[in-house]
Amino acid sequence: MKYLASFAVAFLVTASVFAQGSYQLGSKVADFSLKDGQGNAVSLSNFADSKTVVVVFTDNKCPYAKLYENRLVTLSSTYAARGVQFIFINPGVGVGEGSDTMEDLVTKNYNFPYLADEGQRISQKFGATKTPEVFVLHNMGGEFVLKYKGAIDDSPQVESGVRNNYLKTV
Repeated sequence: MKYLASFAVAFLVTASVFAQGSYQLGSKVADFSLKDGQGNAVSLSNFADSKTVVVVFTDNKCPYAKLYENRLVTLSSTYAARGVQFIFINPGVGVGEGSDTMEDLVTKNYNFPYLADEGQRISQKFGATKTPEVFVLHNMGGEFVLKYKGAIDDSPQVESGVRNNYLKTV
């Protein structure tokens, strides 16, 4: 029992340390720059004219991310006219054997940027823990503020089973 209590305390301390290093709801998000599949730098500040930026941490090799891909592309098309910009960021590029490469980003033909987070610097700053995971940033007078982070909806496997569209209601 004594060991269990020690483990629980250690776990809580470790979790709070990791949480402090990431953006919390209401936080201003610092500008960042990542490269796309062609090696071009894309910065958050490039979207200063957008009302909202939806940052999606995703990975070509993640089964859940693959299930959400069409839903996210549809959402991007639907909300583009309302000033919503989507950005996909792949934190898995160059991480471990069999990971995605920069060339894998090129094979995706999206109407929005798909960027590589080599070294996972940006995903760690956001506190992304899985793929896909979304972060909704509202433009507040030229600064982006985190308004939502979490799941896209409540049904990762079957789109027809969705009851709560978390991303749509932000």
